Amino acid sequence: MAPRRRDEPHRSATPLELFFDLCFVVAVAQAGLQLVHSLAEGHPGTGVVGYAFVFAGVWWAWMNFTWFASAYDCDDVPYRIATLIQIAGVLVYAAGVPRAFNDNDWTIAVGGYLIMRLALMTQWLRAAGAERGQARATALTYAVGIAICQAAWVGLLLAPQAARHWLFLPVLAAELLVPLIAERHQETPWHAHHIVERYGLFTLIVLGETMAASTVAVQSALDEHKAVAELLPIAAGGLLIIFSAWWIYFDVPAHERLISNRQALPWGYGHVLIFGSAAAIGAGLEVAIEHAVGVAHISELAAGAAVTIPAAVFLLTVWLLHARHFKRGIGEQLLLPLAALAVLGVTSAGGWAVLAAGVVMAATVAVGVTITYRSRTPYPRDT
Repeated sequence: MAPRRRDEPHRSATPLELFFDLCFVVAVAQAGLQLVHSLAEGHPGTGVVGYAFVFAGVWWAWMNFTWFASAYDCDDVPYRIATLIQIAGVLVYAAGVPRAFNDNDWTIAVGGYLIMRLALMTQWLRAAGAERGQARATALTYAVGIAICQAAWVGLLLAPQAARHWLFLPVLAAELLVPLIAERHQETPWHAHHIVERYGLFTLIVLGETMAASTVAVQSALDEHKAVAELLPIAAGGLLIIFSAWWIYFDVPAHERLISNRQALPWGYGHVLIFGSAAAIGAGLEVAIEHAVGVAHISELAAGAAVTIPAAVFLLTVWLLHARHFKRGIGEQLLLPLAALAVLGVTSAGGWAVLAAGVVMAATVAVGVTITYRSRTPYPRDT
C-alpha cells in the first residue's frame, strides 16, 4: 500500500468511492426522517439534538474513509474488500439510527461503527507496514487512536441511558483529536483536488437526498390531500433553495486554498455543518409540506423556521469555510452573510416562507454573479 502523491495529476474519485458515498444516503435519509417526525410533532429541541448526534456519526465515518483513501487508495483486492466491509458497517449503523434517535439505544449503531472501524484499522496498519519513519508513526497513531476511541464507544453502551448524551461529547472530542495528534508526526499525502471533489460529491448526494425526500413528500400530500394550491409555493421555493445552494457551494475553486493541514483540517471539520444543514433543509421541506396539509402539530412560524434556519446555516457556513477567501470587495464579502439574515427574516412570512426563502437565495445568486462579472471584467477604453 504505497502512498499516493500529493501532486498526482488528474486525480479523481473512483467508482468505489462513489459507491461508498451512495450507501451513506441510507444513513442520511434515516437521520432526516427522524428529524421530520420530531419537528412535526412539536419537539424541536429533542429533534435537533438527536439529529446532531446521529448525523455526527454519519459524517465522521465518511470523513475517516475519505481522507485515508485520498492518501493510500491502492485499489487492490484487499483494499476493495476492506472498503466493502466498511459499507456494510454503514448500513448497520443506518439501521440503528431510529433506535439511537428515539430511544437513546446505540447498540446497533455502535455495532455498525465497530464493523467500519475494524476494517479501517486494518487499512491503517497495512499503510504503516508500507511506510517508514515519521510516516509510519502517523499511520500507527491513527490505528491506535481509532482503536481506543472505538473501545470508548463500546464502553458507552454500558453507561446509564441518562448519561449517554453527555458522555457522547467527550468521546466525539477524542475522535476529532486523533487526526490532529497523528498528523503531527507527518502529514498524510492527501490530494487537495481529490479531497475537494469528494466533499463536493457528498454535498451533491446530500442535496439530491433533500430533493428526493421533498418530492416523495409532495407526491404523498397530493395523493392523500389534493392540496395543490398549498403545495405549489413550497415546491417552487424548495427547488429555488436547492438550486441556489448548489450554485453557491460550487462557485469557488476551494482546492486552491487547501495547501496544508492548517487550512484543510478546519475546512474538513467545518463541513459537518454544511452537510448537516443541507440534509436538514430536506427535512424542513417535508415538515412544511406536512403543515400545509394539516398533518404537522406545529405553528406556521415553526414550519417556516424548519426550512429557513438550516438554509441560513448553510449560507453562513459556506461563506465562512471557503467562499470568503475568494471574494473581493465589501459587496462580495457581505453578500452571503446578509443573505443568511434575509432568509431568517422571511421566516415570519407564514405559508409563503419557503417560497420567500427560495427567492432570497436565487436573488443572492443573481446579485453575486452580477457583482463578480462587473468586478472582474475591465471596461473598454474610449478610442
